[in-house]
Amino acid sequence: MANYATTKLSSKGQVVIPEDIREKLRLKEGDQFVVIGQGDAVILKAITPPSMDEFEGLLKEAKSAARKSKLKQSDVKSAIKKARKS
Repeated sequence: MANYATTKLSSKGQVVIPEDIREKLRLKEGDQFVVIGQGDAVILKAITPPSMDEFEGLLKEAKSAARKSKLKQSDVKSAIKKARKS
């Protein structure tokens, strides 16, 4: 199976990802992508949510950083209120 293929841009700006590539990358309907355009290149990067283990690790890191910076829950609530006002 090749790592590349050709496709066309439709009049609606849509691009079909060839079946071989979709199967190889296990892409399915509804998957979301980040689209990066640079020079004459267009890059699609699939957005994949973290696994529960990865999410729990990120949460531990965030809690640890909050403790080290002495961030309080009331600080977070105040920041949210301020952001919502602007």
